Amino acid sequence: MYESILALHSYWAFATLGILLIAILNSLSGISGKKPFIKRDRQIALIALAFAHTQVVLGFILYFTSPLLSTAKQEGMSEVMGNSYMRQMLVEHPLTNIIAIILITIGWSKHKKATEAGAKFKKIFFLYLIGLILLLSRIPYDQWLN
Repeated sequence: MYESILALHSYWAFATLGILLIAILNSLSGISGKKPFIKRDRQIALIALAFAHTQVVLGFILYFTSPLLSTAKQEGMSEVMGNSYMRQMLVEHPLTNIIAIILITIGWSKHKKATEAGAKFKKIFFLYLIGLILLLSRIPYDQWLN
């Protein structure tokens, strides 16, 4: 089961990164074109939010079923922090990605409170962009889809 969830988490990441990029580019287009914020813009941002949340749920499942977590429990936290691979997989990757998802969620929430189209696009653009950058910064590229 762990291997299946790991594969799903890896493939879902492609979709999540892609739809986040689409939402960011759509918002940039809305800002630069001074376009009205329409239902389609809302749907794109919402789909990106849903994909990001699904990705983090898959990540939580992986984290708590990971053989690395069992090893970390046996060896202790000082060993985890001393091993760069374990530190990345058990501390840096999950923590940074949780922060990224929180920022994306804040972007969604703040856009709903904004009244002007430009403000809505800006909230989505900046917070989704920061979230995407954080996600990209902690992807274990050497492990991805191997």
